[in-house]
Amino acid sequence: MSFLKSLFGRGKAVTSSGPAAPVRSEEYEGHLIEAAPFPEGGQYQIAGTISREIDGVRREHRFIRADRGATIEDAAEMSIRKAKQIIEQTGDRMFV
Repeated sequence: MSFLKSLFGRGKAVTSSGPAAPVRSEEYEGHLIEAAPFPEGGQYQIAGTISREIDGVRREHRFIRADRGATIEDAAEMSIRKAKQIIEQTGDRMFV
């Protein structure tokens, strides 16, 4: 079995461990986006956090999407794009 994992998983076993530490962060329209994809089903689940300070209080919105990326870098890039889409569509309403 480990031979097949190394053959198809490129030698890296991906296991599910839930939300991870941020892999990449970016500022966008006054919001801080932190991409935090996590291993799931041999790929990486799109996830992250959007935060912003409002009236002196740091507000945070966590998101997990059904999409997955083959590598953690791909998933981080997709997480950043998804967060920008959330910001554009909902604005600060996401913190209510």
